[in-house]
Amino acid sequence: MNDEIELHNVTRAYGSLVAVKDVSFAVRQGTLFGLLGPNGAGKTTLVKILTTLLKPTSGSARVGGFDVVQEGDRVRSLIGVVPQENNLDRYLTARENLIFHAKMHGLSPSFYNRRIDELLELMGLSERQNDFPNKFSGGMQRRLVVVRALVHDPRILFLDEPTTGLDPQSKRAIWDYFQSLKGKRTTFLTTHNMEEADFLCDRITIIDNGSPITSGTSAQLKEMAESSWFYEIEVAGNREAYVQALQKLAFVESASLQDGQIHVFMKKEGNLGSLVEAVALRDLIKISSRQPSLEDVFLKLTGRRIRE
Repeated sequence: MNDEIELHNVTRAYGSLVAVKDVSFAVRQGTLFGLLGPNGAGKTTLVKILTTLLKPTSGSARVGGFDVVQEGDRVRSLIGVVPQENNLDRYLTARENLIFHAKMHGLSPSFYNRRIDELLELMGLSERQNDFPNKFSGGMQRRLVVVRALVHDPRILFLDEPTTGLDPQSKRAIWDYFQSLKGKRTTFLTTHNMEEADFLCDRITIIDNGSPITSGTSAQLKEMAESSWFYEIEVAGNREAYVQALQKLAFVESASLQDGQIHVFMKKEGNLGSLVEAVALRDLIKISSRQPSLEDVFLKLTGRRIRE
């Protein structure tokens, strides 16, 4: 298979602020690629560059074999985009939004009417197709944005957090549809939903501060966390004080408080006995270990500080 998306030393700066720095990677044809990163890591900037909405300050990118700057029209003819915003035309009905998009791509009514019917049914919007988007809930608007991106049957899909705000049933329907496209379409996904990335992506790159920090399959990334032991500790005492104490131990890689439990990554040279000794027995309610998740790896690599 060929590389459908290619980036070579792409940098994008806004004055002194460098949003994306010297990024290079490729996405194979027919695969579902995931780009993960905290807020402000550069994900949306990269999507905008690849979908011809932004020009890179330096470096080059190709989508479907075409240069995103020099051959933008050719790129736009190949792609479908689900942006972060629900940017629907509020003066057109749901179906009119889709017909307008289909006509922009030069589709015939015999093709697009059938296609629109299928996608509206898939997303549970058939009965509301003649309503205006401002009468829709946020989740329904999101589903309509996804339908719009699919109307012209694009060769390459760019999905910028496509399932944000969706209920579990809608989310699962969209996941299943994207799964069915593997091998037939190339999909570039950004998401904060680690379960989504784990379920869908053939390959994942984690980006932070504008640069990739690691890449691999979900299984390969999880193996990175297996250089540590992961424990969940439940205590009756001052949990915050225990977190601070555990963070100071040489054999503890990281400790944090989540959902009322203390989550600890312990280095291989540590042992469970040493960890138990750090907690007063009168306060220890439960301690358990589990396999690291993709979210554990993500937090380990990017930190737990909240980003704006």
